[in-house]
Amino acid sequence: MPESTNVNRKISIAPMMDWTDRHDRYFLRQISNQCLLYTEMVTTGAVIHGDRDKLLAFDQAEHPIAVQLGGSDPKELAQSTDVCTEYGYDEINLNVGCPSDRVQRGKIGACLMAEPETVAACVSAMQAVTDRPVTVKCRTGIDELDQYEHLQQFVEQVANAGCKTFIIHARKAWLSGLSPKQNREVPPLHYDRVYRIKEEYPELEIIINGGITELSQIDEHLKYTDGVMIGREAYQNPYFLAEMDARYLGVSHSPLSRIDVVKKMLPYVEAHLANGGKLHQITRHMLGLFHAQPRGRLWRRHLSENAPGADATIQVLLDALSIMENKAD
Repeated sequence: MPESTNVNRKISIAPMMDWTDRHDRYFLRQISNQCLLYTEMVTTGAVIHGDRDKLLAFDQAEHPIAVQLGGSDPKELAQSTDVCTEYGYDEINLNVGCPSDRVQRGKIGACLMAEPETVAACVSAMQAVTDRPVTVKCRTGIDELDQYEHLQQFVEQVANAGCKTFIIHARKAWLSGLSPKQNREVPPLHYDRVYRIKEEYPELEIIINGGITELSQIDEHLKYTDGVMIGREAYQNPYFLAEMDARYLGVSHSPLSRIDVVKKMLPYVEAHLANGGKLHQITRHMLGLFHAQPRGRLWRRHLSENAPGADATIQVLLDALSIMENKAD
């Protein structure tokens, strides 16, 4: 099927479990209008049998937005892809990078790098039911299958099945012995291997991910790849994204100040509370907004101490905002 969406992946925000939920994505969208946002990974079992609206519904302001699916059964992935297409996602991504034990037990994530034929079958089945681009997020390798040749063979086999976009976390994953957190930090980064994949397969769109925290790093990576995916820095220091639209995505508007970002969030927070939601479900994603700014620690402390209360109201956020008002950008 032809792709109905033209997704700009030059700058994207990684799918991060427990972090990139709908509230975080709405918040990040106030800082960047154009960065491609990803959901947390959603398993095929959850999509097929779970509360779909709770898992998949999103605010239209979040576009462009991609959903990341976890699974290894082509039929289940096709069914889940069909559902996600109906929900209006701009891209469907297959997780071949998560190394957690829990995910492995479901034959999901990085363990699939040892089975490129399975991933190829999954991609083919997914593409057959959607007009949205189907992409793959993977590692450079796993365990002892960590030579460049293994990555090359994986990419080539999956590309032959029709995948045109690979998001490559430039570290291998250890499937045992390291926690997911350690797997994001301990294995060394091999950016050169991702660059080489792009050089040898220029027809593919190659996005690089892993350890990216500076604009200068993004500038360097874009010399050799088609795009950059930012992970933890986008969560811990979200205003890092404020320069992305103008610098990389061709958008000429000036970003909102940090203060104005908070003000833009107020109606969203009020609606969430009116629907029975809790303040902390949103404000926990906003703690890093004033990272490295004057009074930034006061902002973080006030929200951390007061927002989690069962009866916390929007006044907690307004009081935190008043702390920062005289320290606007």
